[in-house]
Amino acid sequence: MRAIKFNVGLPNGDPVATLATARRAEELGYYSVSIDDHFFMRGLMDDPRAPHYECFTMLSAVAAVTKSVRMLPLVTSMSYRNPALLAKTMASLDNLSGGRFIAGLGAGWFREEYDAYNFPYPSNAERIEQMRDGIKVLKAMWTQDEPTYHGPYFKIDKAYCDPKPVQRPHPPILIGGGGKRILEIAAYEADILNLNPPITKGYVDIVEALKFDRTKVERRIEMIRGFLKAAGRAADALELSGGGFVLMAKDRVTADAMAAATAQTLGIENNESVRTSLQVLIGTPDDVKRELAVRIEKFGMTYFFLNFMMPDTIEMFAKEVMPAFARHG
Repeated sequence: MRAIKFNVGLPNGDPVATLATARRAEELGYYSVSIDDHFFMRGLMDDPRAPHYECFTMLSAVAAVTKSVRMLPLVTSMSYRNPALLAKTMASLDNLSGGRFIAGLGAGWFREEYDAYNFPYPSNAERIEQMRDGIKVLKAMWTQDEPTYHGPYFKIDKAYCDPKPVQRPHPPILIGGGGKRILEIAAYEADILNLNPPITKGYVDIVEALKFDRTKVERRIEMIRGFLKAAGRAADALELSGGGFVLMAKDRVTADAMAAATAQTLGIENNESVRTSLQVLIGTPDDVKRELAVRIEKFGMTYFFLNFMMPDTIEMFAKEVMPAFARHG
């Protein structure tokens, strides 16, 4: 089994806090840090006018103040940048960081953001195929001396990309999503799959996302195995990752209160749906360790992307949860 790895989702809005969190995550032994690739956010707890920094600019700053922790966009939409430019940007970051970059990729989903920035918003199916075609461009740029590729959506002709990435043949490719076609593309093209609820409406439906439970994850893992076999790859060739919001407290009473408050904020009457969703890790440190053990043993997940609702929980998780998984791998 692979080593168990943990990622910290960095705050985006205050560069001082972003860089301080990245440095502390490195000191505490987290494997990677990530930044969302959005230009603004809207949601129950998000103000679209709040400061929100461009992903790759901030990742460059993170690379400059850290030495060992890996970094990635979680995840970048192929729609937002020409894939040739994206390949050049990612190759540059891999060099600037000394080979610590992970290429987090997705098909894009936030309809309001597309409209606000005047990006075309084709159908879900077409955006997914554009992502696949864009990955072909990335790989050509990173591996060919005179990168050339002609696909259904993108083409390049001798699009020189020097220096090439430090990591060979290229930085690890992580694809985020959970729809059938996304899983199939990941089985053929990716190194890591971050398994998430499919987003089909142009916005995140929280109630639907929380229904992404163990049964649905098991079905998707069976699909992934079939796609890997069809691709001629080993059953374990694609690393599986998952993630969620961490609501952790030293005592059960406080943890229960956090679950109830979260359910109320989301407008959900039964907070049990919060507890059982794979989008949340909730409870005491022992509760969280048990849940992670289930996800490791039952689903084969070895990489966890964590969003800490309270900053001090980053310390608690590192000191009271992570050591239990150091023996894996």
